[in-house]
Amino acid sequence: MAAPPIIRPWRMPLLPAAIGLAAAWLALTPSLLPRTALFQGVLCAAAALLGYGAGAFVGWIGRGVGVVPGAAVRRRAWQVFAVVAVLGSAVMLWLSHDWQRRQRAEIGMEPVPAWQLAIAVAAGAVVFALLLVISRAVRGAGRWLILRIDRFLPRAVAVVLGALLVAWGSYALVRGVAVGRVAEALDASFLVTNDEFLDDVAPPTVAELSAGPGSAVSWAELGRQGRVFIANAPTAAQIAEFVDEGGSAAAGSGADAERPALQPIRVYVGGGTEGELDLREQAATAVQELERTGAFDRAVLNVVTGTGRGWVNENQARALEFMWGGDTATVSMQYSYLPSWMSYLVDSQRAREAGRELFEAVYARWDALPEGERPLLVASGESLGSYGSEGAFGSAQDLAARTDGALYVGPTANNVLWAQFTAARNPDSPIHLPVYDGGETVRFSADGADWPGDGAWAAPRVGYLQQANDPVTWLDFDIALSPPEWLRGERGPGVPDAMVWVPVVTALQLAVDQLASGVPDGQGHEFGQAPAYAWASILPSEGWSRTDTERLAERLAELRILDIDTASSS
Repeated sequence: MAAPPIIRPWRMPLLPAAIGLAAAWLALTPSLLPRTALFQGVLCAAAALLGYGAGAFVGWIGRGVGVVPGAAVRRRAWQVFAVVAVLGSAVMLWLSHDWQRRQRAEIGMEPVPAWQLAIAVAAGAVVFALLLVISRAVRGAGRWLILRIDRFLPRAVAVVLGALLVAWGSYALVRGVAVGRVAEALDASFLVTNDEFLDDVAPPTVAELSAGPGSAVSWAELGRQGRVFIANAPTAAQIAEFVDEGGSAAAGSGADAERPALQPIRVYVGGGTEGELDLREQAATAVQELERTGAFDRAVLNVVTGTGRGWVNENQARALEFMWGGDTATVSMQYSYLPSWMSYLVDSQRAREAGRELFEAVYARWDALPEGERPLLVASGESLGSYGSEGAFGSAQDLAARTDGALYVGPTANNVLWAQFTAARNPDSPIHLPVYDGGETVRFSADGADWPGDGAWAAPRVGYLQQANDPVTWLDFDIALSPPEWLRGERGPGVPDAMVWVPVVTALQLAVDQLASGVPDGQGHEFGQAPAYAWASILPSEGWSRTDTERLAERLAELRILDIDTASSS
């Protein structure tokens, strides 16, 4: 049978077409979060192409062993397939719309009109056609090469050698062009983005902030996310107002009658203006800035590893700042110009290097202080930032020995320590809310308020905030070939009952789920004010109460609305 033309993707063999369509149907089933019509179409196209490839492989084996249906059989099979394809697609699209509607309602999202199914179908058809043309072009190149080699070498040798050469060429092309060149272009593009808010927002006028008076770091060198972080720093007046509102209940919040609220220290070291990132040098500069601002004289020193191009969750930083009356210092640095998901794919180890370099530099200076004159030292990070911050520690014991607490929000599936704690959890605890070693040092929570454990939570406390339907936490390579534990037995809150594991397809679904937008706080990868409740459990100031935590959560929500950049674009 002749191969279908490269530029006519509608010309397809029956078996690949059937399996590809089945894969697209499976991609319509529920996953952790609702999907937009456009993302649904792209997801179906990717699944269909993989199914098509699997069908082509099976057909190739069948022809190799002599299983070739006659023309009449093929014609009848196409007729049946056409009817099944139309009816089955209509049913699956409607079921998908109903699943999405129910899922949106369960997590508090607005429904979408049914006509958007047309967008999904159109997007899926276009993307699939493009992908199929590319794959056929690669196959055509392989056949052309085999025919040329066949002139000089035996057929079997020509086929093997041709396949190897095409595979190597495709790999080199993808790595060198599609990844290397594109990554360089994206890096350059996001380097331009790094200049945002350079002129729109004024540099700080207080010495306690990087790029302020006396700082060794300029406003331009901070980068976009650094400027956002510095510009959104609360003032001493804002913190004093919060403390005064609490009355005597907040008297221990780092600000009492004898010591007024302080301007929180925020130190940030960006990647500079030339696009060259030297993590060790940046960490050394960060320590210099901490010394300049008097950070080692504060009550709490928070070492934060940011996500991707340097985004820091304001609620993780502000919660401590307000809780301790401004008697805090927060330090972070930029280690990439790419968004978090790109940085994760291209060079995730750089996040761990950044987390290790920054913490080790700060710890060395902190450890040199007299024991009674050291601030409380904590580590924190969200998403890729939690992955990076873990890079400074080898175990729960190491965390407890070298910090006074840690808070990791929305950990990734590749977090080394998180994976160890989850795997070694108590047998009777669920994977979405594990209990490790009875909860003596490390605990997990979905909302920051409830931390399951067998007994008292000893200090220093290490806390992980994670949600059962967060795709960032559950997407790993193993899920492509084996069903995940979180889909077996008791399911966590927000995980649809209708969700089923499908090889490869489920992995694609979770990858798309990470791009979900409009998800309310408390769902997926959105944690809202949960860090306030978490820090209140991990490292509360003296006299801090539940009422104070509620007030703090309200204040953080109000401030977030006023921030210069309200999107968590990591």
